Amino acid sequence: MTNNINDGLILAARLLLATLFLIFGWRKLRDFSGTVNQMVQLGVPMPVLAAAAATFMELPVAFAIAVGAFTRLAAALMFFYTLGTALIGHRYWTMAGKERVDAMDGFYKNLSIMGGFLLIYAFGAGKYSIDVWCGIAAR
Repeated sequence: MTNNINDGLILAARLLLATLFLIFGWRKLRDFSGTVNQMVQLGVPMPVLAAAAATFMELPVAFAIAVGAFTRLAAALMFFYTLGTALIGHRYWTMAGKERVDAMDGFYKNLSIMGGFLLIYAFGAGKYSIDVWCGIAAR
C-alpha cells in the first residue's frame, strides 16, 4: 500500500480523472477547427496554438495519468491546465443570469478536479501503474 491508501482506489481515481479529458480531447482532435473557433470565441491569444496545447493536454497527458506514466509530472501539468481552463473558460464573474450560473458550475467543478490532481501528485500513481512497473516511482 502507498501511504496506507489502497492501490486499487488510486487506479480508479486516475481513470476517473482522466476520462473527462480523454473524451473532450478526442473531440478537440476530431474537430480541430471547431476547437480553434471556440478559442477565438473565448478571446484566447494565438487560438491555433492554444487549441493544439489543449488537445495535447487532454489526450497524451491525460492518458499518462490513466496509465500511470510520469504520473506526478502529468498530475502537476493537469492541475495547472485545469486552473487555466477555469480562469479562461468559466469566467462567471463577468456574466449574468443563467450564463453566470453555468459558468460558475464549470469553474467550481474545475477546482474540484484540481483537488483530485493534487492528490495524485501527492500520493503518486500507486502499484498499478507504468511508473512502478518501470521503476520510475518508488514503492
